[in-house]
Amino acid sequence: MLPKGVIAKIQANVSKPCFWKFLSPGQNWKSNSLRIIPDEFVGSTSGAFEHRIVISVRWGNSWQLWLEREKDDLYMIEEDWDEFVDDNHLGPNDNLFFRHDDTMFLEVQIFKNNGDEIMDVPLEVEPETEPLHSNPQSSYKDTTTASASASVEFSANGGTNGRAKEGCADIKNPERYLLNPENPYFVKTLSKKIDVLYVPKTVIQKYGLKFGPHDSTMSYLLPEDKINGLTKLYLGGKMVCFNGWVGLCRKYNLKAGDSVVSELERSGGLVTAVRVRFFNENMR
Repeated sequence: MLPKGVIAKIQANVSKPCFWKFLSPGQNWKSNSLRIIPDEFVGSTSGAFEHRIVISVRWGNSWQLWLEREKDDLYMIEEDWDEFVDDNHLGPNDNLFFRHDDTMFLEVQIFKNNGDEIMDVPLEVEPETEPLHSNPQSSYKDTTTASASASVEFSANGGTNGRAKEGCADIKNPERYLLNPENPYFVKTLSKKIDVLYVPKTVIQKYGLKFGPHDSTMSYLLPEDKINGLTKLYLGGKMVCFNGWVGLCRKYNLKAGDSVVSELERSGGLVTAVRVRFFNENMR
């Protein structure tokens, strides 16, 4: 657990409702009590959520978690919470800081017990007996790549969610698959829930990407196919995703663990299409 002084410092500049989750003796991250959303937090958000929440993390991944009420407590559904735990490989040295962002959206920061914040996708659980690294990037690596030096990972689950593990095809030098090497892109590994395609915040910020209005049309471009979708904007445009993704994944039998290179095409300064190249057992 983080020292109280560190917790107070992190919360000092946070004006919105927030809460922490960390392990107590005898607990693991899949313990039922870890799925409870604190009553104080629920009351302070004025009914902002009752049925579901969307959790996002620093590197742009998002998860949709359905909620259920048991007696007087509001729980995150076990399957959804367990997926969030697995995707982020939460271990005994992790601390989660939840902050209400907007309506049903929560932002989560992951801190190690020494106060270091995890800024990239964790690849494995850090053993409790191993010493903590002063630099979280020395033991945690992002599995999504944005061109140049940016490395980000994307989760396509209800947030959507990016599973931080190697896919069935290891994509090396993804730039070689781009039609235009100057285009923004990211590489993602699919998780179990594949409903929409989220654009990582880090990619949006790095390239200053702009998008059409909410529900404006966009396209997925494949070597011999074109699938239409819609642009979805949330949190005042800070969270961007495209629907129609689930149909593409089903049509081409994409599954959890498959790797995808997503190249963003712009027209008139706006992102209007995603050029997709995927790698699975059916297409290498």
